[in-house]
Amino acid sequence: MQDHIGVAAEARDDLRSAGLDSVSTLPDLLAWRIQQTPSGEAYRHFDRESLAWKSLTWQAFGEEVRRWRKALVRENLAKGECIAILMPNGIEHIALDQAALARGLVPVPMHALDNPESISYILRDSGAALLLLNSAEQWRAIVKSGDPGLSLRRVVYAEAETADFAADSRLITLERWLAAASNARDSERDVDLRPGDLAAIVYTSGTTGRPKGVMLSHENVVSNVKAIAKRFPAHQGDLFLSFLPLSHTFERTGGYYFPIAAGACVAYSRSVKELPDDLKQVRPTILISVPRIYERFYARIMEQRAARDVVRRAIFDLAIAVGGRRFDARQHGKSPALFDELAWPFLQRAVARPVLAALGGRLRVALSGGAPIGAEVIRLFLALGLDILQGYGMTESSPVVAVNTPDDNDYRSVGRPLDGVEVRLGENDELQVKGANVMTGYWHRPDDTARAKGADGWLHTGDQARIENGRIFITGRIKDIIVTSTGEKIAPGDLETAILADPLFAQVMVIGENRPYLAVLAVLNPEAWEREKGRLAENARAEFLRKRIAAAVKAFPAYATPRAVWWTTEPWTTDNGLLTPTLKNKRNNIETRFAAEIAKLYRHR
Repeated sequence: MQDHIGVAAEARDDLRSAGLDSVSTLPDLLAWRIQQTPSGEAYRHFDRESLAWKSLTWQAFGEEVRRWRKALVRENLAKGECIAILMPNGIEHIALDQAALARGLVPVPMHALDNPESISYILRDSGAALLLLNSAEQWRAIVKSGDPGLSLRRVVYAEAETADFAADSRLITLERWLAAASNARDSERDVDLRPGDLAAIVYTSGTTGRPKGVMLSHENVVSNVKAIAKRFPAHQGDLFLSFLPLSHTFERTGGYYFPIAAGACVAYSRSVKELPDDLKQVRPTILISVPRIYERFYARIMEQRAARDVVRRAIFDLAIAVGGRRFDARQHGKSPALFDELAWPFLQRAVARPVLAALGGRLRVALSGGAPIGAEVIRLFLALGLDILQGYGMTESSPVVAVNTPDDNDYRSVGRPLDGVEVRLGENDELQVKGANVMTGYWHRPDDTARAKGADGWLHTGDQARIENGRIFITGRIKDIIVTSTGEKIAPGDLETAILADPLFAQVMVIGENRPYLAVLAVLNPEAWEREKGRLAENARAEFLRKRIAAAVKAFPAYATPRAVWWTTEPWTTDNGLLTPTLKNKRNNIETRFAAEIAKLYRHR
């Protein structure tokens, strides 16, 4: 009989006495953790029926993984086959992930809110043999949007709803799928896993408009987890709140695998909409997020400040000033000034604690990654006493390359490289990365792999940087890629080409750099627009254009769908300085010319 996570029983003593350095694969990591702290709290999730948060110990989670593993054994899948996971963050997602890894299968995590067309493409491209998703209705939308591929032999859906099983024998409910294997003997011999075997194919934006599958090995991810553990202060008493999708490598490594190494508990947020309530109920000690969440709280804090009377506003401003000086003193190894030391206890009670209560009141460290964060945003939280640490990485580096620490936090930078990660500047000051964390390549894309990763193993990030005293400062980007404040990377040229296929649009430019979503600036065909607008009420025109744009880009991932549009019928030309001599958009000139219109697009939403 196998041990519940695929590690032979006779190895238990070795696991208990061994340290994290002995771990070489992700199943080893979970096995090691269970042996270290079997009764420790591993996961917390909200039960909609009882309306209460429920917990699983590491031992209980190991038993749950065994249930899923037995179901996979019944599918007779060969080592190296892909398993697609289209589920929100939660126990089902990670249980299948761990079961698949233990069987030598390759998880393909997908964004639960992605477009059906994009999902169909990923299923075909990865050759996934099994798909786990939320509902049969979701599956029907995928099939309607395009052929998911002949390799897909089993579709398991979590919600207990009626489906036409006769029409598609691949469909089965999760409950039935697990129950069918409940009496099976998990007597299969352990799969021979090696550090170089694939641990995931994570799809990210590509220059062709189609997502590229980043191949990450066990060595890639485990090396990154170990390096994070040496740099980042987390322990068994910590509680993470997980809400970024597990298809996002930042969350996958930092908010899922790393807490296993640390022995910390992870609570799964009910939804982004319910995140403010979850923060207050769960009261996490560590938060991993993209800048957009911090920006939202910053905006709310500043709105509350503006609504206060003169005295309370002055006290708030004093707290930020004193807190900022205290932070600066700590970073330089100095003691705060006497006034700041005496004033802070009052200012902390009056300002800092009430403000930070919105984040649960127990946060000691917050990580920000995926996109740049505004200096004024991060400075505010640092002044309030919350250590926000900015870092840098990309899917292709598993993902963390560098990060600040509480005692070494230059928030203008993205920190120092992790141990074992080398960085250098190449042509045009491009940041290049080398280490065990760098991907093996792109799935079925040798040419793209060769362009991104040289024969010498150095990963070309496409980001411009400078390196000062060992710190990395990101200064720009070589490639024309938009990075939204939610961390999504989109090639605007591909979207623009798709939109221009609609004859209504004569010229377009997609924007959204460091903003929460994409928007479109458009020059409309005057004649075509004259015909259309006559049939539309004035207040319905923007929505009409937005829907036309959404239809034009429906084959792209959901996050690449623009949510706002501004239009004109006056063309961009070389004469008015908005086109190059080769008739390409002068992006900076256009954004500068229409800065007021762009501001309205985002302010109104």
